Amino acid sequence: MDQERFERIRKEITGTARCRSGIGTLKEKTVHALLKDYYAPDKEMQEIRVEGYVADIFTGSEIIEIQTAGFDKMRDKLERFLPEYPVTIVYPIPEIKWISWIDEQTGECSPPRKSPVRGTVYHAFYELYKIKPYLADPNLRLCFPFLNMEEYRLLNGWSRDRKRGSARYDRIPVALTREIRLESAADYRKLIPEGLSEPFTSAEFAGAVKIHKKDGGRVLHIMNYLGVVCRCGKRGRSYAYRVQNQKEEQER
Repeated sequence: MDQERFERIRKEITGTARCRSGIGTLKEKTVHALLKDYYAPDKEMQEIRVEGYVADIFTGSEIIEIQTAGFDKMRDKLERFLPEYPVTIVYPIPEIKWISWIDEQTGECSPPRKSPVRGTVYHAFYELYKIKPYLADPNLRLCFPFLNMEEYRLLNGWSRDRKRGSARYDRIPVALTREIRLESAADYRKLIPEGLSEPFTSAEFAGAVKIHKKDGGRVLHIMNYLGVVCRCGKRGRSYAYRVQNQKEEQER
């Protein structure tokens, strides 16, 4: 990570010109715009047509796609890009966020309140599941920058307070705190906590990493698909898993 570079770009994107025009008025959402500048060594590498599609960043030898949601929309691109180039998908994760609510009728914005939810890399597996057939491709790499950010939401939901089912308006990054990259089976293996007794169920895994059981099952489903873990029977109605060693992975 280059904290100095990130902070300089952050100030450029969210600086005085943006303040004058108002939050979220740029054509491109703030997180996407900031990360595109951060991961592109040269602006001339941005928005380049490759194999019939527009890549967020093309260095001449590598493609970088900034994706904030909707990985299912990437399938066609990956189908064309991966046979020809290494592709890195950058998926930002909000580690700590402060939420403000915008009243569309009055334009008023509430004071920010800190969300009790902290982002983890395991939450990214909801999106990874949508591109599961491509995850084993040696040309695909994943990068998860963790950001502290301010989130602005519209009071247009269906509940009485208009918050449930509301639309997100924009997210303004405050700081880049860390980065996790998944490029090999060994990287995925690091996501399994030490001390977790084998065999383990999805509920036990989820409890160890402090996520919902359903999310834990999704993580293990993908790890099983990639040969990082394997099913070794059942415990009640739940599958039991163990970590595969490198020799077993090579024999797959």
